[in-house]
Amino acid sequence: MTEATLEARVNLLGLERPGMEAFVASLGSKPFRARQLMSWIYKRGEGNFDSMSDLARDFRDQLTTRAEIRTPQIVSRHDSSDGTRKWLLKADAAQAFEMVFIPEIDRGTLCISSQVGCALDCSFCSTGQQGFNRNLTTAEIVGQVWLANRELGAEPGGARIITNVVLMGMGEPLANFRNVVPAVRIMLDDFGFDISRRRVTLSTSGLVPQIYNLAKEVNCALAVSLHAPDDALRNELVPINRKHPISELLEACWHYIDEQNGRSVTFEYVMLEGVNDKIEQARQLAALLKNRPAKINLIPFNRFPGTAYRCSSVPVILRFKDELIKRGLMATIRRTRGDDIDAACGQLAGRVKDRIRVRLSDKLIGAALQ
Repeated sequence: MTEATLEARVNLLGLERPGMEAFVASLGSKPFRARQLMSWIYKRGEGNFDSMSDLARDFRDQLTTRAEIRTPQIVSRHDSSDGTRKWLLKADAAQAFEMVFIPEIDRGTLCISSQVGCALDCSFCSTGQQGFNRNLTTAEIVGQVWLANRELGAEPGGARIITNVVLMGMGEPLANFRNVVPAVRIMLDDFGFDISRRRVTLSTSGLVPQIYNLAKEVNCALAVSLHAPDDALRNELVPINRKHPISELLEACWHYIDEQNGRSVTFEYVMLEGVNDKIEQARQLAALLKNRPAKINLIPFNRFPGTAYRCSSVPVILRFKDELIKRGLMATIRRTRGDDIDAACGQLAGRVKDRIRVRLSDKLIGAALQ
């Protein structure tokens, strides 16, 4: 097979069902072949066309020539003492990104990346401090789930190992809207990974226009990185707030819930000692979200090299949680997992060379939303 032929092959992991049907039609086959093909790829995790036994031989030969199932390459793997597993994945010759699997008694959560690095520059996040290089393709996003299933030993027809997928790894998912939305659809599709919409969570720092766009496109769980109860503090912690303040962000969240008939929005709140962990701030936060479909997930801060922030103490976090609950909110504390391999929330850094260190500007945000 020539190099030109290899370059022309279509990576099927990047195709939603309509795209798969169009590709199959281009080979002269009927739409039901697309559903068979998706079932083999996603339900059975098969990457070898020759092994797809209920597909006609000539069709399999066409697939071998015209298509491929290409996932990101594994650069390294790290296993935590608590069972968490982190992979460093190759994006290209110079770039790498990370995904993390977190096993628990009642579920297995895969945390995947949407970008190599991140441009939003949140001050408490290791990924944000490393800069931004590029968006991941739909195939690279979906490929993380496919690859993790295979690495974790998932078997066709067996119990799910990955029950939940969260787009909380490297990058801002809504800044890569064009590639993330098709990837989420593939995760939800009956002939794709067939994961419940309540078990696929997209986390955003608050790109308000894209939350409205998301409400038109796909129905998944929504998580929002809030981290402060007022605009002055959030401007420092999450600079996108300077463009889209809390009031605008919350209106977009309630719109999403109304449009998608969702249950609630999860608001992530990293606990920073002496910064956002005072009882008065808990009261402000409770007033902000009172009588709204909201859950609050308190996240113990995970340190990384060069940061000046420290994690709030356990008693302070517990008091903060109790104050929220007393005022009628649902609040939980996220259990820190994988911190011994830098796989905990906010620690993913991957590898970015020739990185773009950027501060927020209208030009940057405009480009991100295109």
